[in-house]
Amino acid sequence: MNSYRLPLLALLAYAPALAQPANPAAAGFDLHRPEIVAFINEVTQHDGLKRTDVQRVLKQARPQPKIIDMMNRPIEKVAPWWEYRDHFVNAERVSDGAQFWSDHRESLERVAATYQVPPEYVVAILGVETRYGRVTGHYRVLDALTTLAFDYPPRHSYFAGELAQFLVLAKENGLDPLTLTGSYAGAMGAPQFMPSAYRRYAVDASNDQRRDLWGDWDDILASVANYLHENGWKPGAPVLAETRIDPGATFQLEPHGLEPKETVDALEARGVKIELEVPPDTPVLLIPAEQPDGPAYRVGFHNFYVLTRYNTSARYAMAVHDLAQAIAQRVHPATAAAVP
Repeated sequence: MNSYRLPLLALLAYAPALAQPANPAAAGFDLHRPEIVAFINEVTQHDGLKRTDVQRVLKQARPQPKIIDMMNRPIEKVAPWWEYRDHFVNAERVSDGAQFWSDHRESLERVAATYQVPPEYVVAILGVETRYGRVTGHYRVLDALTTLAFDYPPRHSYFAGELAQFLVLAKENGLDPLTLTGSYAGAMGAPQFMPSAYRRYAVDASNDQRRDLWGDWDDILASVANYLHENGWKPGAPVLAETRIDPGATFQLEPHGLEPKETVDALEARGVKIELEVPPDTPVLLIPAEQPDGPAYRVGFHNFYVLTRYNTSARYAMAVHDLAQAIAQRVHPATAAAVP
Protein backbone atom coordinates (compact mmCIF):
# COMPACT_ATOMS: atom_id res chain seq x y z
CA MET A 1 0.00 0.00 0.00
CA ASN A 2 1.30 3.43 -0.90
CA SER A 3 0.61 5.03 2.48
CA TYR A 4 0.76 8.79 2.80
CA ARG A 5 1.51 10.97 5.78
CA LEU A 6 2.41 14.63 5.93
CA PRO A 7 5.94 15.15 7.27
CA LEU A 8 5.99 15.51 11.05
CA LEU A 9 7.50 19.00 10.98
CA ALA A 10 4.83 20.16 8.57
CA LEU A 11 2.10 18.77 10.80
CA LEU A 12 3.56 20.51 13.84
CA ALA A 13 3.90 23.76 11.94
CA TYR A 14 0.30 23.68 10.81
CA ALA A 15 -1.28 22.31 13.98
CA PRO A 16 -2.90 25.64 14.94
CA ALA A 17 -4.56 25.88 11.54
CA LEU A 18 -5.76 22.27 11.72
CA ALA A 19 -7.37 22.93 15.06
CA GLN A 20 -9.68 25.51 13.49
CA PRO A 21 -12.37 23.90 11.29
CA ALA A 22 -13.36 25.65 8.10
CA ASN A 23 -16.38 27.92 8.24
CA PRO A 24 -19.36 25.62 7.56
CA ALA A 25 -21.01 28.39 5.57
CA ALA A 26 -18.04 28.70 3.21
CA ALA A 27 -18.64 27.69 -0.37
CA GLY A 28 -15.51 25.59 -0.47
CA PHE A 29 -12.07 25.10 1.06
CA ASP A 30 -9.52 27.88 1.09
CA LEU A 31 -6.66 26.40 -0.90
CA HIS A 32 -4.31 28.90 0.72
CA ARG A 33 -4.67 27.28 4.14
CA PRO A 34 -1.13 26.19 5.11
CA GLU A 35 -2.04 22.54 5.63
CA ILE A 36 -3.77 22.39 2.25
CA VAL A 37 -0.77 24.01 0.57
CA ALA A 38 1.45 21.41 2.24
CA PHE A 39 -0.85 18.61 1.06
CA ILE A 40 -0.79 19.85 -2.53
CA ASN A 41 2.99 20.14 -2.45
CA GLU A 42 3.32 16.61 -1.08
CA VAL A 43 1.04 14.85 -3.56
CA THR A 44 2.45 16.67 -6.57
CA GLN A 45 6.02 15.86 -5.55
CA HIS A 46 5.55 12.21 -4.59
CA ASP A 47 2.38 10.84 -6.17
CA GLY A 48 2.83 11.92 -9.80
CA LEU A 49 -0.13 14.28 -9.82
CA LYS A 50 -0.19 17.63 -11.59
CA ARG A 51 -0.57 20.67 -9.37
CA THR A 52 -3.22 22.22 -11.60
CA ASP A 53 -5.25 18.99 -11.56
CA VAL A 54 -5.11 18.70 -7.77
CA GLN A 55 -6.04 22.34 -7.30
CA ARG A 56 -8.91 22.02 -9.77
CA VAL A 57 -10.37 19.04 -7.90
CA LEU A 58 -9.88 20.44 -4.40
CA LYS A 59 -11.46 23.72 -5.48
CA GLN A 60 -14.69 21.76 -6.04
CA ALA A 61 -14.67 20.13 -2.57
CA ARG A 62 -17.26 21.31 -0.06
CA PRO A 63 -16.99 21.11 3.76
CA GLN A 64 -19.50 18.76 5.41
CA PRO A 65 -19.83 19.61 9.14
CA LYS A 66 -22.37 16.78 9.61
CA ILE A 67 -19.59 14.29 8.86
CA ILE A 68 -17.61 15.55 11.83
CA ASP A 69 -20.62 14.96 14.09
CA MET A 70 -21.00 11.39 12.84
CA MET A 71 -17.29 10.66 13.25
CA ASN A 72 -17.62 11.62 16.90
CA ARG A 73 -20.50 9.19 17.53
CA PRO A 74 -19.91 5.93 15.62
CA ILE A 75 -22.37 3.15 16.43
CA GLU A 76 -19.47 0.85 17.37
CA LYS A 77 -18.75 3.07 20.38
CA VAL A 78 -22.18 4.27 21.52
CA ALA A 79 -24.28 1.09 21.32
CA PRO A 80 -24.00 -1.92 23.67
CA TRP A 81 -23.10 -5.18 21.93
CA TRP A 82 -26.55 -6.74 22.01
CA GLU A 83 -28.09 -3.63 20.47
CA TYR A 84 -25.32 -3.32 17.90
CA ARG A 85 -25.77 -7.00 16.97
CA ASP A 86 -29.52 -6.66 16.52
CA HIS A 87 -28.92 -3.87 14.03
CA PHE A 88 -26.88 -6.13 11.73
CA VAL A 89 -27.93 -9.69 12.55
CA ASN A 90 -31.68 -9.92 12.07
CA ALA A 91 -34.17 -11.96 10.07
CA GLU A 92 -34.25 -9.57 7.12
CA ARG A 93 -30.50 -9.36 6.69
CA VAL A 94 -30.10 -13.13 7.07
CA SER A 95 -32.83 -13.79 4.50
CA ASP A 96 -31.38 -11.24 2.09
CA GLY A 97 -27.94 -12.76 2.56
CA ALA A 98 -29.18 -16.24 1.73
CA GLN A 99 -30.86 -14.90 -1.40
CA PHE A 100 -27.70 -13.01 -2.36
CA TRP A 101 -25.70 -16.23 -1.97
CA SER A 102 -28.15 -18.04 -4.22
CA ASP A 103 -27.99 -15.28 -6.83
CA HIS A 104 -24.16 -15.29 -6.89
CA ARG A 105 -23.45 -18.92 -6.05
CA GLU A 106 -21.17 -19.64 -9.02
CA SER A 107 -19.01 -16.58 -8.47
CA LEU A 108 -18.83 -17.21 -4.72
CA GLU A 109 -17.69 -20.79 -5.31
CA ARG A 110 -14.89 -19.56 -7.59
CA VAL A 111 -13.85 -16.96 -5.04
CA ALA A 112 -13.83 -19.47 -2.20
CA ALA A 113 -11.67 -21.86 -4.21
CA THR A 114 -9.25 -19.13 -5.31
CA TYR A 115 -8.77 -17.28 -2.03
CA GLN A 116 -9.61 -20.01 0.50
CA VAL A 117 -12.11 -17.79 2.30
CA PRO A 118 -15.55 -19.21 3.20
CA PRO A 119 -18.30 -17.61 1.09
CA GLU A 120 -20.44 -16.83 4.13
CA TYR A 121 -17.86 -14.34 5.39
CA VAL A 122 -17.67 -12.59 2.01
CA VAL A 123 -21.47 -12.37 1.94
CA ALA A 124 -21.70 -11.22 5.55
CA ILE A 125 -19.21 -8.40 5.07
CA LEU A 126 -21.29 -7.10 2.17
CA GLY A 127 -24.41 -7.49 4.29
CA VAL A 128 -23.01 -5.48 7.17
CA GLU A 129 -21.32 -2.87 4.99
CA THR A 130 -23.99 -2.03 2.42
CA ARG A 131 -26.95 -4.42 2.72
CA TYR A 132 -25.53 -6.44 -0.17
CA GLY A 133 -24.73 -3.42 -2.31
CA ARG A 134 -28.01 -1.55 -1.87
CA VAL A 135 -26.76 1.21 0.46
CA THR A 136 -23.34 2.44 -0.63
CA GLY A 137 -23.47 6.00 0.73
CA HIS A 138 -24.61 9.33 -0.66
CA TYR A 139 -21.72 11.61 0.30
CA ARG A 140 -19.32 12.73 -2.38
CA VAL A 141 -16.09 10.94 -1.55
CA LEU A 142 -14.16 14.10 -2.35
CA ASP A 143 -16.16 16.14 0.18
CA ALA A 144 -15.92 13.46 2.88
CA LEU A 145 -12.18 12.94 2.61
CA THR A 146 -11.35 16.64 2.27
CA THR A 147 -13.49 17.51 5.29
CA LEU A 148 -11.83 14.82 7.40
CA ALA A 149 -8.35 15.57 6.11
CA PHE A 150 -8.46 19.27 6.93
CA ASP A 151 -11.24 19.82 9.49
CA TYR A 152 -10.98 16.73 11.73
CA PRO A 153 -7.77 17.08 13.79
CA PRO A 154 -7.98 13.71 15.62
CA ARG A 155 -7.31 11.76 12.41
CA HIS A 156 -6.32 14.35 9.85
CA SER A 157 -3.09 12.56 8.91
CA TYR A 158 -4.91 9.31 8.10
CA PHE A 159 -7.57 11.01 6.02
CA ALA A 160 -5.04 13.23 4.23
CA GLY A 161 -3.40 9.97 3.18
CA GLU A 162 -6.72 8.58 1.96
CA LEU A 163 -7.44 11.79 0.07
CA ALA A 164 -4.09 11.46 -1.69
CA GLN A 165 -4.84 7.82 -2.48
CA PHE A 166 -8.26 8.82 -3.80
CA LEU A 167 -6.76 11.32 -6.24
CA VAL A 168 -4.26 8.73 -7.47
CA LEU A 169 -6.97 6.07 -7.72
CA ALA A 170 -9.16 8.35 -9.81
CA LYS A 171 -6.27 9.03 -12.18
CA GLU A 172 -5.22 5.36 -12.43
CA ASN A 173 -8.73 4.03 -13.05
CA GLY A 174 -10.19 6.86 -15.12
CA LEU A 175 -12.75 7.72 -12.43
CA ASP A 176 -14.36 11.12 -12.01
CA PRO A 177 -13.38 12.37 -8.52
CA LEU A 178 -16.21 14.93 -8.63
CA THR A 179 -19.04 12.41 -8.92
CA LEU A 180 -18.03 9.34 -6.90
CA THR A 181 -20.14 8.82 -3.78
CA GLY A 182 -19.63 6.75 -0.66
CA SER A 183 -19.89 6.72 3.13
CA TYR A 184 -19.34 9.69 5.41
CA ALA A 185 -15.79 8.37 5.97
CA GLY A 186 -15.03 8.13 2.25
CA ALA A 187 -15.48 4.36 1.83
CA MET A 188 -16.60 3.30 -1.63
CA GLY A 189 -18.63 0.73 -3.48
CA ALA A 190 -20.44 -2.40 -2.32
CA PRO A 191 -17.52 -3.51 -0.09
CA GLN A 192 -16.87 0.02 1.24
CA PHE A 193 -13.16 0.09 0.48
CA MET A 194 -11.20 3.15 1.48
CA PRO A 195 -9.09 4.46 -1.43
CA SER A 196 -5.86 2.85 -0.19
CA ALA A 197 -7.63 -0.50 0.19
CA TYR A 198 -9.17 -0.09 -3.27
CA ARG A 199 -5.74 0.40 -4.80
CA ARG A 200 -4.19 -2.50 -2.87
CA TYR A 201 -6.88 -5.18 -2.74
CA ALA A 202 -9.40 -4.61 -5.54
CA VAL A 203 -9.36 -7.37 -8.16
CA ASP A 204 -10.33 -7.42 -11.84
CA ALA A 205 -11.99 -10.83 -11.62
CA SER A 206 -14.08 -10.34 -14.77
CA ASN A 207 -10.97 -9.58 -16.86
CA ASP A 208 -12.40 -6.43 -18.44
CA GLN A 209 -9.37 -4.28 -17.52
CA ARG A 210 -11.38 -2.49 -14.82
CA ARG A 211 -11.73 -2.97 -11.06
CA ASP A 212 -15.35 -1.99 -10.56
CA LEU A 213 -16.53 -2.13 -6.94
CA TRP A 214 -19.90 -0.56 -7.68
CA GLY A 215 -21.46 -2.72 -10.38
CA ASP A 216 -19.30 -5.77 -11.19
CA TRP A 217 -20.11 -8.52 -8.70
CA ASP A 218 -17.27 -10.74 -9.86
CA ASP A 219 -14.85 -7.94 -9.01
CA ILE A 220 -16.61 -7.13 -5.74
CA LEU A 221 -16.70 -10.68 -4.38
CA ALA A 222 -13.11 -11.42 -5.38
CA SER A 223 -11.92 -8.14 -3.88
CA VAL A 224 -13.49 -8.82 -0.47
CA ALA A 225 -12.03 -12.34 -0.43
CA ASN A 226 -8.66 -11.03 -1.54
CA TYR A 227 -8.72 -8.48 1.29
CA LEU A 228 -9.19 -11.23 3.88
CA HIS A 229 -6.70 -13.54 2.18
CA GLU A 230 -3.98 -10.90 1.99
CA ASN A 231 -4.50 -10.06 5.66
CA GLY A 232 -3.78 -13.67 6.64
CA TRP A 233 -7.03 -15.62 6.70
CA LYS A 234 -6.33 -19.23 7.72
CA PRO A 235 -8.61 -21.75 5.96
CA GLY A 236 -10.51 -23.99 8.34
CA ALA A 237 -9.34 -22.15 11.45
CA PRO A 238 -11.83 -20.91 14.07
CA VAL A 239 -13.01 -17.32 14.29
CA LEU A 240 -14.91 -16.88 17.54
CA ALA A 241 -16.00 -18.91 20.57
CA GLU A 242 -18.26 -18.45 23.57
CA THR A 243 -17.00 -18.61 27.15
CA ARG A 244 -18.13 -19.53 30.64
CA ILE A 245 -16.85 -17.39 33.47
CA ASP A 246 -16.14 -19.18 36.76
CA PRO A 247 -17.14 -17.55 40.06
CA GLY A 248 -14.19 -15.57 41.34
CA ALA A 249 -12.52 -15.30 37.91
CA THR A 250 -9.57 -12.89 37.90
CA PHE A 251 -9.21 -12.03 34.21
CA GLN A 252 -8.60 -8.56 32.78
CA LEU A 253 -9.56 -7.20 29.38
CA GLU A 254 -6.91 -5.94 26.99
CA PRO A 255 -7.62 -2.17 26.85
CA HIS A 256 -5.77 -1.61 23.59
CA GLY A 257 -5.30 -3.63 20.44
CA LEU A 258 -7.23 -6.42 18.77
CA GLU A 259 -4.50 -8.98 18.15
CA PRO A 260 -4.85 -12.25 20.12
CA LYS A 261 -2.02 -12.28 22.65
CA GLU A 262 -3.39 -14.39 25.49
CA THR A 263 -3.55 -18.18 25.27
CA VAL A 264 -6.39 -20.56 25.95
CA ASP A 265 -4.66 -22.14 28.94
CA ALA A 266 -3.72 -18.75 30.43
CA LEU A 267 -7.34 -17.60 30.30
CA GLU A 268 -8.63 -20.86 31.72
CA ALA A 269 -6.19 -20.51 34.61
CA ARG A 270 -7.91 -17.20 35.39
CA GLY A 271 -11.38 -18.69 35.32
CA VAL A 272 -12.40 -18.16 31.68
CA LYS A 273 -13.54 -21.44 30.12
CA ILE A 274 -13.62 -21.49 26.33
CA GLU A 275 -16.41 -23.55 24.78
CA LEU A 276 -14.36 -24.94 21.91
CA GLU A 277 -11.77 -27.69 21.70
CA VAL A 278 -8.52 -26.04 20.59
CA PRO A 279 -4.88 -26.54 21.61
CA PRO A 280 -4.12 -24.89 24.96
CA ASP A 281 -1.43 -22.65 23.46
CA THR A 282 -3.81 -21.16 20.86
CA PRO A 283 -3.66 -17.34 20.93
CA VAL A 284 -6.97 -15.68 21.80
CA LEU A 285 -8.44 -12.26 22.54
CA LEU A 286 -11.05 -11.87 25.27
CA ILE A 287 -13.90 -9.67 24.06
CA PRO A 288 -16.76 -8.08 26.02
CA ALA A 289 -20.12 -9.00 24.51
CA GLU A 290 -22.63 -7.51 26.93
CA GLN A 291 -26.20 -8.76 26.94
CA PRO A 292 -29.41 -7.09 28.21
CA ASP A 293 -29.18 -9.13 31.41
CA GLY A 294 -25.54 -8.34 32.17
CA PRO A 295 -21.88 -8.87 31.18
CA ALA A 296 -20.82 -11.64 28.82
CA TYR A 297 -17.56 -12.50 27.06
CA ARG A 298 -16.35 -14.24 23.92
CA VAL A 299 -12.89 -15.03 22.57
CA GLY A 300 -11.57 -14.25 19.13
CA PHE A 301 -8.90 -16.25 17.30
CA HIS A 302 -6.54 -15.29 14.49
CA ASN A 303 -9.28 -15.17 11.85
CA PHE A 304 -11.25 -12.85 14.11
CA TYR A 305 -8.27 -10.52 14.06
CA VAL A 306 -8.28 -10.71 10.26
CA LEU A 307 -11.90 -9.51 10.25
CA THR A 308 -10.87 -6.51 12.34
CA ARG A 309 -8.42 -5.52 9.62
CA TYR A 310 -11.49 -4.75 7.51
CA ASN A 311 -12.91 -2.54 10.26
CA THR A 312 -10.95 -2.03 13.46
CA SER A 313 -13.84 -2.82 15.78
CA ALA A 314 -14.34 -6.03 17.76
CA ARG A 315 -18.11 -5.48 17.61
CA TYR A 316 -17.98 -5.17 13.84
CA ALA A 317 -16.05 -8.44 13.54
CA MET A 318 -18.47 -10.20 15.90
CA ALA A 319 -21.43 -8.98 13.85
CA VAL A 320 -19.84 -10.22 10.62
CA HIS A 321 -19.15 -13.61 12.19
CA ASP A 322 -22.65 -13.99 13.61
CA LEU A 323 -24.28 -12.92 10.35
CA ALA A 324 -22.03 -15.29 8.38
CA GLN A 325 -23.01 -18.24 10.55
CA ALA A 326 -26.71 -17.40 10.37
CA ILE A 327 -26.58 -17.11 6.58
CA ALA A 328 -24.65 -20.37 6.23
CA GLN A 329 -27.22 -22.12 8.41
CA ARG A 330 -30.00 -20.76 6.19
CA VAL A 331 -28.26 -21.82 2.97
CA HIS A 332 -27.14 -25.25 4.21
CA PRO A 333 -29.47 -26.08 7.11
CA ALA A 334 -28.70 -29.79 7.05
CA THR A 335 -24.93 -29.55 6.92
CA ALA A 336 -23.95 -26.18 8.36
CA ALA A 337 -21.83 -26.70 11.44
CA ALA A 338 -21.88 -24.23 14.27
CA VAL A 339 -18.33 -23.18 13.49
CA PRO A 340 -17.21 -20.50 16.00
